[in-house]
Amino acid sequence: MNKREAMFGLLENETHPTYIPAAFFMHFDSTCHQGQPAVDKHLEFFHNTGMDFVKIQYEQPLTPLTDLHKPQDWARAPLYPAEFFDAPVEVVKGLVKAAKREAVVIMTLYSPFMWARHLGGNGKLSEHLLENPVAVSKGLEIMIENVLTLVRRCKQAGVDGFYASSQGGEAFRFPGTDTFPKYIKPTDLVVWEEIRSCAFNVLHICDYAGSYNDLSPFLDYPGEVVNCSLNLGKRTVSPVKVSKMFARPFMGGMDRKGILTTGKPEEIRQAVEGILAGAPEKFILAADCTVASETPWDNLKTAIDTAHHYRK
Repeated sequence: MNKREAMFGLLENETHPTYIPAAFFMHFDSTCHQGQPAVDKHLEFFHNTGMDFVKIQYEQPLTPLTDLHKPQDWARAPLYPAEFFDAPVEVVKGLVKAAKREAVVIMTLYSPFMWARHLGGNGKLSEHLLENPVAVSKGLEIMIENVLTLVRRCKQAGVDGFYASSQGGEAFRFPGTDTFPKYIKPTDLVVWEEIRSCAFNVLHICDYAGSYNDLSPFLDYPGEVVNCSLNLGKRTVSPVKVSKMFARPFMGGMDRKGILTTGKPEEIRQAVEGILAGAPEKFILAADCTVASETPWDNLKTAIDTAHHYRK
């Protein structure tokens, strides 16, 4: 059984995993964002760490919008042609060709809200959504089309699925309003309708900008695997609880800012074993989000090796 077969086996209810898979992700140097250097760096990272699937980083540069002075200005957000995505799609093609025989290959996918935040700035987007969400929705609709164009080209290139990130529902963003469920979540679900036909999708509830108090708004999102932080406000939930809540395998367990970056090998092994002792049967060891670029690859390999040998 190769890594590809093992990952798909994890999704089958009747299959008991023969080992615990693991994967971590990081952004590479800007010299490895496009073309063959990007393909080579992803493969080098995959093989050196021993991780169990290939996740392609999305590194397409976006020119910030400078003329967003009022909510109505979002209606002029850019709608990109298919050719705009040539560079990331070429990376997808290269990694599909090089790795798909042995491993699942998935593409990082930012949500329409995240696209808008990158283009217009986090503060301005939030301010405009609170002021006139209907007007801003015109821009979010354009972002949906941009994301769908990327998705369709990646599907044509042969990806197995997507690591689909959602933001906008964090506790700090729109407290006491219906902004997320009424104006942001629907844009996520349009994208999910397009990607749900893929074989291996990860729902990533991204807390990179801030934490959540409640995961229930995401329970009806599709996806074969769920990845999120276990810290919800002032409380911590277990991997078993999250897996049961979402009725699917959980991926995570480790803090991207913690021992992975600074720990010694034995400290990392002990931390991983502690997580695995309380993990659900269908589990992928990972961090709660992208790890810091300065994280030693050997640290990630230590964590991955510990997971692979835990049940032996």
